[in-house]
Amino acid sequence: MAGEASGRYLIDGPEGAPTLVLAHGAGAPMDHPWMERIAGLLAGEGVRTVRFEFPYMAARRTTGKRPGPNPSRVLEASWREVINELGAEGLVIGGKSMGGRIASMVAEEAGVAGVVCLGYPFHPPGKPENLRTAHLQAIGTPVLILQGERDPFGRREEVAGYALSDRIRVHWLPDGDHGLKPRKASGRTEAENLEEAAREAARFVFEAAGG
Repeated sequence: MAGEASGRYLIDGPEGAPTLVLAHGAGAPMDHPWMERIAGLLAGEGVRTVRFEFPYMAARRTTGKRPGPNPSRVLEASWREVINELGAEGLVIGGKSMGGRIASMVAEEAGVAGVVCLGYPFHPPGKPENLRTAHLQAIGTPVLILQGERDPFGRREEVAGYALSDRIRVHWLPDGDHGLKPRKASGRTEAENLEEAAREAARFVFEAAGG
């Protein structure tokens, strides 16, 4: 079930609770079933979750066309606009893949309380040399990265060798892919990984927001 619609946002969870704003990944909208599921789990943990869409994704709803993501400067500007509207104090921002990466790029200047990345795209699949970690080496904002152990955008053995700020914590979901889904042979279920991710994210949000 979709969260409550409020203008440009979808909102789940108790009013007045610590807030986590989530942006979608590159290819799926804010009401994609995966986003619905994680927002519902977070709401169950007592977190108010707010979702929004970048301009290119919002345009798909009205034009029927499927443009690719906006340039980084536009994505960053969209995040700044949302943060300004909601207020940076005590706010935690993040998102799925690209949405979380862009959040981490604006977090420090925006003065938010923290960042939650659900599957961080450390590099394009098959191109481990093209790292997207430069800004993560000295970031001062607390960051929680929830990553599947076999994520092709950054596997556990790869990430272990990266130079990341000590303000970043990576929590590994057993045998998870980029959507945190494990293989059946692992003995772990997708539900278990998503529930664990939501618990860890909620704990981080409450700590970061001072709740």
